[in-house]
Amino acid sequence: MDWLIHLFTDNDSVAHIVLLYSLVIAIGVLLGKVKVGGISLGVTFVLFAGIVAGHIGFTAPLQTLSFLQEFGLVLFVFMIGMQVGPGFFESFGKEGVTMNWMATILILLNILVMFGCYYAFFDTSDPHNLPMLVGTLYGAVTNTPGLGAATEALSNVFTDNIPQIASGYACAYPLGVLGIIGATILVRYICRIRLTKEEENLSELEEANTNTKPYRLKLKVTNQYLSGKTMLQVRNFLNRNFVCSRMLHDGHVSIPTSQTVLHEGDVLNVVCAEADAEAIIAFIGPEVEIDWGVQDQPYVNKRILITNPNINGKTLGKMHFSSAYGVNVTRVTRQGMDIFASASLPLQVGDRIMVVGPADAVDHVAEKMGNSIRRLDAPNIATIFIGIIVGIIFGSIPFAIPGMPVPLRLGIAGGPLIIAILIGRYGYKVHLVTYTTTSANMMLREIGLVLFLASVGIKAGAGFWNTVVDGDGLLYVLSGFLITVIPIIVIGTIARKRHHLNYFTLMGMLAGTYTDPPALAYANSVCSKEAPAVGYSTVYPLSMFLRIFTAQIIVLFFCG
Repeated sequence: MDWLIHLFTDNDSVAHIVLLYSLVIAIGVLLGKVKVGGISLGVTFVLFAGIVAGHIGFTAPLQTLSFLQEFGLVLFVFMIGMQVGPGFFESFGKEGVTMNWMATILILLNILVMFGCYYAFFDTSDPHNLPMLVGTLYGAVTNTPGLGAATEALSNVFTDNIPQIASGYACAYPLGVLGIIGATILVRYICRIRLTKEEENLSELEEANTNTKPYRLKLKVTNQYLSGKTMLQVRNFLNRNFVCSRMLHDGHVSIPTSQTVLHEGDVLNVVCAEADAEAIIAFIGPEVEIDWGVQDQPYVNKRILITNPNINGKTLGKMHFSSAYGVNVTRVTRQGMDIFASASLPLQVGDRIMVVGPADAVDHVAEKMGNSIRRLDAPNIATIFIGIIVGIIFGSIPFAIPGMPVPLRLGIAGGPLIIAILIGRYGYKVHLVTYTTTSANMMLREIGLVLFLASVGIKAGAGFWNTVVDGDGLLYVLSGFLITVIPIIVIGTIARKRHHLNYFTLMGMLAGTYTDPPALAYANSVCSKEAPAVGYSTVYPLSMFLRIFTAQIIVLFFCG
């Protein structure tokens, strides 16, 4: 049995380190699935499993723990950036601006409440108390990347005896999850909101809303003015973007191009944005019923998957599908959503395009586009690590700011996050294939997260008991509760009473600002519409960025 004892006690053994991380991660993930009142702590329970392991002396060399912690953090925040990058700038739409402003103010309120608790409850002469409150802050808002950014920034401020702020995080996190949901419910009673009325308002809004989803029409040309005009002239005069996939003229069906001439009595198969449908019908002519099955030559509809990296970033207009291939593209499916195929839309690897035309021409386009699902099964590892390299270099650039003890650096959390957002949004412009399947992104992200949480927990475990139980643990719990609840009540009430935000959208916005999936799951459970998910996704990208960025600002400005 000596070999088994040696396996568990030889801290320098590679087998011991692998066993340590495997046990901590497996136990943490399994316990995180346990639900109490329908709510679970999820993968964050790995942190608590690590704390227990560190407390009983089941640990590894500090250098190894630090490396795996930082590498896990880099991988985690980079994959988050790749996920939110494509929609980061688009989230600032008309209503999105309001929600993102409120999310920003809420984040600042979290920080102000933290400082209020610091001056009210703690000894300000102790240099370790404020860093511990920073850990408590990120436990209260359930934001693990912020904890990582703060931990990394502390290593630049404290040359030795670095505060293990994961203890404060662990104290505040469980009540943070419950507090977010509880405060959101409290806003409902403060504002006297009836859920059934909110659902009805959402239904009315959906009916009144026109959107940019593809809309199909079969129109007969009755406008005499159009006779003798080309398809391009009609599109320019109408000033509406539409695609004509088929045209019936004198009993013959053809695939029209921009130079095809229209005649009165022609029948067109038009695809446009739903918001433009009424104007197009009024200008061209009424809808009719027609069977496209009787044709001079067989035309087919086919969804083609773009897997050829050379297509990445090229717009539909520059591809010249109708003139070069004799086909038309009527819509694009991206991330499960149908998008109208406007000429200015840049194509990306992973998109599916609906192509209409002769069978041989469609097959030729499929060959050009790649159309190989096997190419997408393998993640683009090169893009990920090129991005990490650039992110690390970018995060290491020092910015000297007067009054700061050390130059500001975005660090290994902020640098890769910003670069990942930019690559996710604009990578195609420098010929980087940024497509990664959702499952691959989630896998890499979760691996990075559990490595980070396990490392932080094991390192904090040795002093956890003295810090929390014998120290100011209850004050950390109280501070975390106040940090969680007060800003939600303030901003939630303002958002409802002043901006008249639908309560379900508000629930999603609050969950997104706290980057808290359990709160979103609760919101979805009480609403049959997509409003919570819309609110969550609108503020999540900016909130994640600000949580990570402000963590470093707080540490570098106030903890030095």
